Amino acid sequence: MSLVRRAVSQDAEEVIRLRQVMIDSVRTLDGTPPSASVTDWQEVSLPTLRRRLADPEGDFAVFAVDHPERPGGLAAIAVGTLEYRIGRSGNPHGVAGYVFSVATDPGTRRRGFSRACVAELIAWFRERGAGQVDLTTSADAEGLYASLGFVRKPDPSMQLKL
Repeated sequence: MSLVRRAVSQDAEEVIRLRQVMIDSVRTLDGTPPSASVTDWQEVSLPTLRRRLADPEGDFAVFAVDHPERPGGLAAIAVGTLEYRIGRSGNPHGVAGYVFSVATDPGTRRRGFSRACVAELIAWFRERGAGQVDLTTSADAEGLYASLGFVRKPDPSMQLKL
């Protein structure tokens, strides 16, 4: 039996806790850790996350490993969504997966939990017809993703905040 399971709405608080762990681990542009953890988004995000976790047929999924020492807690998560993009060579149906949050509780690192969660997320993308999976990685996690078959892209990424 796999350690990994699909997260449900009752896991929402733990998913948000681990997402904050991931956010806090991302370095600033000058390579230093962030100076403060910003958590004002969490309470507002919780109802939407609960609804999305309650829909097993939707285009959003979280795969998780339960915390081995803390009942009700999560040790690791991998979060992703499916998107439709007009097809092209290499992905004619236009279905793409996007991994946007992978995190491990600091006390349970180096046990393969995140790897197992990401592998389940990739399998979920495959089952739903994704022709590609995209993600943004930190330098620290690049080896994990490379070992799963991800390769660097030369395309620059840009963003517009609305």
